[in-house]
Amino acid sequence: MLLIDGHWLTVHDGDARALALLKRHYSYKRRARGRLRGNGLFVGPGEKMVLLTLNCLAVFVWQCSTVERRDGQDGVRCSIFRNETSVRSSDLIREAMQLAWLRWPGERLFTYVADAKVRSPNPGYCFKMAGWRYCGRNADGRLSILEASPLLTVVG
Repeated sequence: MLLIDGHWLTVHDGDARALALLKRHYSYKRRARGRLRGNGLFVGPGEKMVLLTLNCLAVFVWQCSTVERRDGQDGVRCSIFRNETSVRSSDLIREAMQLAWLRWPGERLFTYVADAKVRSPNPGYCFKMAGWRYCGRNADGRLSILEASPLLTVVG
């Protein structure tokens, strides 16, 4: 386990504390079947970074696919973010972005937001406040795609 200056520390895929938060995320039930492997891992294949706050109340997962994605998106994907802390989500996202760019310099970051599943009238607001921008919808139109790049994002 590596302690990082800020709110996040890195943990291994399969960390029980991170999994507990993942199970409370809106996307978990839809994708739960097949997610947990026999070895307890919950992040899919490819390079990954699993972040957990020191108080174990927020989780952030980055995935960098080593193969071409069927949806045509490229870069490093935020596959899960759940915040149950009192820290502003946009602040946690900014820190996670910096960690991603330390590991994958210059890469485009992206995520999907299921607009209908989010309680906010402005889905993805915390990402937008962290410098991300809307860049379209997925193929079936259910998910918004948000992105950030070090060239477009001023992280402060």
